[in-house]
Amino acid sequence: MASCTGRDPVTPGSAIRAHWEHFHHDADIGIRGVGPDLASAFQQAAIAMTAVICEPSRVRPVTEVTLACEGPDEEFLLINWIDSLVYAMATRRMLFSGFDVVIDHLRLTARVWGEPIDIARHQPAVEIKGATLTGLRVCRDDAGACVAECVVDV
Repeated sequence: MASCTGRDPVTPGSAIRAHWEHFHHDADIGIRGVGPDLASAFQQAAIAMTAVICEPSRVRPVTEVTLACEGPDEEFLLINWIDSLVYAMATRRMLFSGFDVVIDHLRLTARVWGEPIDIARHQPAVEIKGATLTGLRVCRDDAGACVAECVVDV
C-alpha cells in the first residue's frame, strides 16, 4: 500500500481510531474511511457512503446480505466495493449500517446488515449513483492509518 504523502508510515501498527469522513468536492461528495488496516478503512468508507444518504444510526441492522468483489489493485477494489453496495441498495431497496469486511489478496467478502428503506424514518437526502475515479486513493498516512477515499456521484 502506498503512503499518502509519498513517505513510509511513521508508526505502522499503532493504535489508530477507525472513523469516516466526508470531504469537499464541487459537484459530488467525497467519502473517506480511515482505520488501522485496509478492511477497517473500507468498512468506514461504507459508513461514510451511508451517511451521504441518511444518518447511519437510523438504519437498523436487521437483514444480513453477503457481498463479494475483487479488483486489480486496492483503489479499484474500493470502487468495486462501493459500487457493490450501491447496486445492493438499489436492487434490494435497502440501506446498510453494519459492515464486516474481509480482504484477502484483492478479493473482498463482506457481510452487511441493514433494512428496507423507510422514507419517513430514514429521510434519504440523495441517491448515490456510484463511485468515481475522482479523488480515488488508498494509502497509509503519516500516522500509519489506512485511508480509503473516493468521490461518489449523487
